[in-house]
Amino acid sequence: MWGSSGDRVDSRWDKSDYSSGDYAGDFHSMSFSSHEFNTPWASAETREGNFWVRTINGFRRDPSLMVTSRGSVSGADGRTFDAEAAAIRTADSPLMRKLKGRHLQMIAFGGSIGTGLFVGSGKSLSNGGPASLLIAYMIIGIMLYCTVHALGEMAVAFPVAGSFSAYSTRFLDPAWGFAMGWNYALQWLVVLPLETVAASIVIDYWETGISNAVFVTIFLIIIIGVNLFGVKGYGEAEFVFSILKVIAVIGFIILGVVLNIGGGPNGSYIGGKYWTNPGAFNNGFKGLCSVFVTAAFAFAGTELVGLTAAETSNPRKTLPTAIKQVFWRICLFYIVSLTVVGLLVPHDDPRLVGASDHDTHASPFVIAIRNAGISGLDSVMNAVIMIAVISVGNSAVYGSSRTLAALSEQGQGPRCFAYIDRRGRPLVAVLFCGCIGLLAYLAVTPAQEGVFSWLLSLSGLSSILTWGSICLSHIRFRKAWRVQGRSLDDLAFRSQPGVIGSWIGFTINMLVLIAQFWTGFSPVGWQEKTRNQNVANFFQEYLCAPLVLICYVAYKFWYRTPFMRCADMDLNTGMRELDIKELLADERAEQANWPRWKRWYKYVC
Repeated sequence: MWGSSGDRVDSRWDKSDYSSGDYAGDFHSMSFSSHEFNTPWASAETREGNFWVRTINGFRRDPSLMVTSRGSVSGADGRTFDAEAAAIRTADSPLMRKLKGRHLQMIAFGGSIGTGLFVGSGKSLSNGGPASLLIAYMIIGIMLYCTVHALGEMAVAFPVAGSFSAYSTRFLDPAWGFAMGWNYALQWLVVLPLETVAASIVIDYWETGISNAVFVTIFLIIIIGVNLFGVKGYGEAEFVFSILKVIAVIGFIILGVVLNIGGGPNGSYIGGKYWTNPGAFNNGFKGLCSVFVTAAFAFAGTELVGLTAAETSNPRKTLPTAIKQVFWRICLFYIVSLTVVGLLVPHDDPRLVGASDHDTHASPFVIAIRNAGISGLDSVMNAVIMIAVISVGNSAVYGSSRTLAALSEQGQGPRCFAYIDRRGRPLVAVLFCGCIGLLAYLAVTPAQEGVFSWLLSLSGLSSILTWGSICLSHIRFRKAWRVQGRSLDDLAFRSQPGVIGSWIGFTINMLVLIAQFWTGFSPVGWQEKTRNQNVANFFQEYLCAPLVLICYVAYKFWYRTPFMRCADMDLNTGMRELDIKELLADERAEQANWPRWKRWYKYVC
């Protein structure tokens, strides 16, 4: 450990001294995370007693994990925001670093893929046709490639709790960070009961006759139970779920190619006839815009890989590889698989129309298998969809609990959410998410569809706003890096598309918001709806925007937060390696001796 004079001292000092404020100043000036210090009393207390005693003790807060002072981040008058204190808290969060490279790679490659792809793509195909489907998903894919690389650059440099909401606070405006953080947390809080209900609806495919409430209970226990095992439990679960989803999608692509060329049971060649009759496009430009919007939501959760940075054992090594996997995820999961779907299912198939977003009978993946006349395989695909839905529910608890904990650490939320136990779990936040998940029992009431539609509208634009904020934060971060006289060579990982990519990502996000406004105000088929239905549809699509603006303006007015100037931005707090320049120089010297094939492979993977 380090004393106030900077000299090395014995780490086994008295715990009461350690948890007092005497050493807070020295630790604040150093960007160490709390559990890099080996605290013998913590491990001893955790090991004491039998299994049940250790389990109970694991839920208690460990004072040795609290490096920073727990005072307020507001000023003496309670009306100013201390950005430096907030940065220190997110940098020194006691979350455990137990995620390994394999966890991150599978989270990036297959995590959070659920009904948006497997079921929601059917509605997109019906509204816009196969050509609109591909164009929209490719454009959103380009945007996300740029966005995730921008996030990766900042997350490798500053692997702090809260990730993108913390970056908005640090590089844009604390008020915008507050609005974005709560909007993002609310998105995942609503997704948990929605996906739990979706999983129970998926079961209806097999016509079991059992009440949905039974399956809601089972799925909630599984999802909350996994997250109570901590970040390691989440990582292992997503590792398994993602492998199953990867295998299923690759298998579907191979099967789809075989069916298209006439290798199915009926032996008929399909080719590209559905692109001619009924056609490649549907509903013209408005159809394309409607797909443009739904495609954005199908990619929701891709940014979760950046949220894991604070709980990764070595983000400088593992995060860049995981970030690069996103490109292959976009190509394989979305572009290739939806190309196959567009060749196998006509956009005027009546089964694509009128079903809910969670009805697997409307899944184009299931419809393609049914059209081929392969018995039993549709049930296998349905089981994969159910696993994907549970995976998204698992990610919902992780994303919302970590965001709530980070907001609390920064003084932007109730302090109880900052409770992190000895196992590194944000326990109160996880349990709060579980309580919100109980809304899933609305699945057995007639009001479920209306209630969930309005709940989802509270955060309907969350992903778009989050991605736009990431791009803008990266632009501001790069400018501050230059203004403060730093070299890009000092960054352990650099975004491949760079600042230009962030501008492209930001621009596409703004275009999606405009398209969302238009399709919300005048949706496809609006003539067939009543005035009240059209008004309700618009507010369900766009209610999130005024709520975010209200949160931003109210917080800015109350705390008088400044727009962060490049010269004043904190570019030190949260960086883990103190000798990063030497480490990077050694690594780059080693990479210079790699053969060309290895350099190319590491660039793309």
